[in-house]
Amino acid sequence: MAVAQISQNNFQKEVLDQKGAVFIDFYADWCGPCKVTSPIVDELSEEMKDVKFVKVNVDENQQLASSYSIFSIPTFLIVKNGKIVGQFVGAMGKEGFVSEINQALQK
Repeated sequence: MAVAQISQNNFQKEVLDQKGAVFIDFYADWCGPCKVTSPIVDELSEEMKDVKFVKVNVDENQQLASSYSIFSIPTFLIVKNGKIVGQFVGAMGKEGFVSEINQALQK
C-alpha cells in the first residue's frame, strides 16, 4: 500500500478516527535525513499490511506539526486506535523502524 500524503484537513479522519495502527512520517522536502528515510517508509508500507502509513509535510502543515510538538524532522508517530503509542526522531535503518513499530504496538 502506498504511503498517503495527508494534511491537517484530513488528519482526524485518516489518523485519529482509524481503527488499528497508523504510522506518521512528519517530514519536509528540504530535509536530508527525511530523503534517506522516505524509501524505507515506502518499503515498510508494502510489507506491513496491518499498519497504515501516512506522511505529513511540516512546511505545509505547521499548525498540525506544532500541535504534536514536532521540533525536529524526521519525526515519526505511531498511533493505535486514535492514541499515540510511540514517537521517535531521526533517521535509522529498516530494522530500527520495525523494532520501534513492533514495540509501540505492544503497548
